[in-house]
Amino acid sequence: MGKGKGNPEFWVAPVRRGRIMFEIAGVPREVAERAFLTASHKLPIKVRLVTREGMGGE
Repeated sequence: MGKGKGNPEFWVAPVRRGRIMFEIAGVPREVAERAFLTASHKLPIKVRLVTREGMGGE
């Protein structure tokens, strides 16, 4: 017991360009756009919202 992994504030994971990092389902598009806008201000990378229609999917 007591084997915590430490503070996650300093963990790092490499993410390649073009990788989908977050998926949202079951919410209106406006809510998803607002959530990504809020999250984009906290992330040190450029954020782009992609839809299935925009990807040529279902």
